[in-house]
Amino acid sequence: MLDKSFSEFNLVQGSLVKANVIEIGKKWVTLDIGFKSDGLVSIEEFQDHSSKLVVDVGDEVEVILDALDDGYGEIRLSRDKARKQETWDKLETAHSDGIYVEGKVVNKVKGGFTVFVDVVKAFLPGSLIDPKGGKDYPDLTGQTLDFKVMKFDKKRSNIVLSRKAVLQEQNSEERERLLGIIKEGEKIQGTVKNLTDYGAFVDLGGLDGLLHITDLSWKRVSHPKEALKVGEKMEFMVLSFDEEKMRVSLGLKQLSEDPWKDIESKYHVGQVVKGEVALTTDYGCFVKLDDDIEGLVHITDLDWKNKNINPASILDKGDKIDVKVMEIDLEERKVSLSKKHTTENPWKEFEDKHNDGDILEKLKVKSVTDFGVFVELEGGIDGLIHHSEIEVGSQTIQDLYKVGEEVTVSISGMDSERERISLTLVS
Repeated sequence: MLDKSFSEFNLVQGSLVKANVIEIGKKWVTLDIGFKSDGLVSIEEFQDHSSKLVVDVGDEVEVILDALDDGYGEIRLSRDKARKQETWDKLETAHSDGIYVEGKVVNKVKGGFTVFVDVVKAFLPGSLIDPKGGKDYPDLTGQTLDFKVMKFDKKRSNIVLSRKAVLQEQNSEERERLLGIIKEGEKIQGTVKNLTDYGAFVDLGGLDGLLHITDLSWKRVSHPKEALKVGEKMEFMVLSFDEEKMRVSLGLKQLSEDPWKDIESKYHVGQVVKGEVALTTDYGCFVKLDDDIEGLVHITDLDWKNKNINPASILDKGDKIDVKVMEIDLEERKVSLSKKHTTENPWKEFEDKHNDGDILEKLKVKSVTDFGVFVELEGGIDGLIHHSEIEVGSQTIQDLYKVGEEVTVSISGMDSERERISLTLVS
């Protein structure tokens, strides 16, 4: 240790001196400032806001000479005062040069937040927090962020910071970067960030794009989770880009050929094809014709004899069935299918075998309603005796006819296309 007098170094109380850290204890940090006596500084003065030690043995630090002799023959040093002076100098430079400073938001106060830039207290007004403005600004308490120094007054210890200015500059830079890489009609890499019922949000590297469920696949998709996983990285097509609002619409199906472009070369009305049941619903079932095309068999096209049958009672997912193509709507991208039309129409078979006026005996009553009596015919179909053909007098149709009774009728009309057989009672 050098044995030098303070006068040789022209040092007085309040001087800023350089010191080497020679020992770190539980409560004190011992510093060598080049004199015969070492200086002690409380360890708390070398900790940050999270109580983390910010120096190691051997480091060179600046301290303020608080007292040449504290009455006990010791040199009294202050790291806090030196840090404060360093921080004020840093804040002054940041204010004049427009550079950022890092600060920790410690608590909420009236009109904003208190922020510590190292050991100097500053104020962050609520109006300078978010570029969006408004009174409902986010709570930043506990966060360490970059700020811009908007006002600097050392004499009055008045420092005003802005988070808004930082975000505006960063957004401007990010905007320019994204404008350079996001082009409508071009491909872009992204990461699936979140799945919703209506689509998926994709991180494009600073901006989220929306992949709507209708642009996910050419085939029917009930929920995006059927085709995507959060965290999955993949390529997308930029469908539209609103540069003003910075909104991006993405597509996935557009990266592959549109299967509907040549559908008429594969399928035509009247064709019977084998398909696989993909889904049953209350109103019918969806049948997969190939990897990309599905068609709907409406509930009324499932069975000739039962128009209100529950699809799930006769079909399971994965069943292979024959279906007939009834309609191809290119504009709506819909294929209408029929299961019942792959078999003979029993109404047409009945019509071909009979003529109007034919007498049919011992037919069983199948059901009785207010508008007539349904009678079971050969082939498992029904014929209707309309209530206008029945004389009931003071009674009701239900009083006169019961399910299971036998009746004799004549055929008064047949319409196989409308699936109707009209009957008249023969006494």
